[in-house]
Amino acid sequence: MTWPILSIVIFLPLVGAAFILALRGDDEAIRNNARWTALWTTLLTFFISIFLITGFDRGIPDFQFVENHYWLGGTIRYHLGVDGISLPFVILTTALMPVAILASFLAVSHRVKEYMIAFLVLETLMIGTFAALDIVLFYVFFEGGLIPMFLIIGIWGGKRRVYASFKFFLYTLLGSVLMLLAILAMYLHAGSTDITVLLTHGFPRDWQPWLFLAFLASFAVKLPMWPVHTWLPDAHVEAPTAGSVILAGVLLKMGTYGFMKLAFPLFPDATRLLAPIFGTLAVVSIIYGACLALVQTDIKKIIAYSSISHLGYVMLGLISLDLLGIQGAVMQMVSHGLVAGGLFLMVGMVYERCHTRDLAAYGGLAKLLPVYSVFFMVLTLAAIGLPTTSGFTGEFLVLLGAFRAAWPQYVQGAAYPLIVSASAVAGVVLGPLYMLWFAQRFLFGPAKAPHLPLVDLNLREKTILAAIVVAVFALGLFPEEPMRKTELAARQYQVLVAGLRTGLPVATLRQLPSSPPGSQTRPATPLASATTP
Repeated sequence: MTWPILSIVIFLPLVGAAFILALRGDDEAIRNNARWTALWTTLLTFFISIFLITGFDRGIPDFQFVENHYWLGGTIRYHLGVDGISLPFVILTTALMPVAILASFLAVSHRVKEYMIAFLVLETLMIGTFAALDIVLFYVFFEGGLIPMFLIIGIWGGKRRVYASFKFFLYTLLGSVLMLLAILAMYLHAGSTDITVLLTHGFPRDWQPWLFLAFLASFAVKLPMWPVHTWLPDAHVEAPTAGSVILAGVLLKMGTYGFMKLAFPLFPDATRLLAPIFGTLAVVSIIYGACLALVQTDIKKIIAYSSISHLGYVMLGLISLDLLGIQGAVMQMVSHGLVAGGLFLMVGMVYERCHTRDLAAYGGLAKLLPVYSVFFMVLTLAAIGLPTTSGFTGEFLVLLGAFRAAWPQYVQGAAYPLIVSASAVAGVVLGPLYMLWFAQRFLFGPAKAPHLPLVDLNLREKTILAAIVVAVFALGLFPEEPMRKTELAARQYQVLVAGLRTGLPVATLRQLPSSPPGSQTRPATPLASATTP
């Protein structure tokens, strides 16, 4: 394309925010105009982003829709582009933002103008994170997103909103400083901040563990990975409904995206060295998050802890270095964004009616809110990975990739991947346990929901949930096309982390084994004899 579609998608929300900022009139008119301006801006951004899908060539492994201009001092550049991995997250962001705005139409009644501006600014920063190809530009977008989310939780959150917002900010601040120091060290060594240059630079092996740990400090908190996860339940509980949707749907994915696009491929020696540790931490997160979800009494905390468990699968797939595991991790991230976002929306809808999140206060909603209950059960079954839903596709591919992982190359004995993978299957058992237990107490049994009688879903709420459910089933029933778009980018990730740093043509990329050398499955390929550093 000759027109800068990525810049348009990134900065169009800022145009809407500026328009809202200029609104004048009586308070009620400003509130209504702010809501509709934010909605139409996010919808227009989504429709324009669809051109990224239609114009994306899945036969090209390199970044597409590239924009590259001077920015700061001729060294730091305004460099944008998307590949098969970053494209799904740009679309996920633009698709969830109209949902978040619609969910806020009645839920937020004070300082609506500022609220909508915060969300539009947040959208710009999130999309920019997934499209940035200069590491300083990435850092600006990545860390800038903390500010609007800090305000969203701290101003429009619950009773403990100030505590939750400061905890969220402080947890991420330390990691941000360490990552900035690592970026400076990388520039001094490589002489460039361009990510495409850094990926082929090859940092000294004695530098890599320290640089990797600096990036780990930032991305692990944003993920969040056990044991730096404790900010997440507080942030989710105190955030407004739309804030929880975006936090679960997009912001958490920025951590896994950072590992996938920067930390792992930039420092492959450190990644291969620490792969068994990361595999173990992923399994701990899967089981730990599921066990904590099982004992919660706050319905928001149940979904929050389930996010820790589901994102553990993502890390397991990424660190497996298996093609199917990598693609499964991408599918799992997108699926979790849709399913967890939908569940948080439904919690917010019932909270607006009953004004409590105590699970013990509910029961019998299947009779009181039948349409609501149907949507809730569909998303619950998607969360536990029922076949035909997106959750099944992601989890199945991740587990398959984990069983074929390359860890025997770095750990003596082939039993380790089997132990890790078999342990990860425990999450498949615990997931239905806590989600179905939650649904049984929430929807069935004697009717005891507060503030009876209750009004079922209105047209606005049905439209929001129907769109999410359609997307969940579309990814579950027709995963082939999305996986084709991610295939070459996933293979390049596999090559970079495996240590093969030479430029590979598309034909060679397609011939790479789905499992890396040293794994349990070792098909013959032209690169079977390639050496690694």
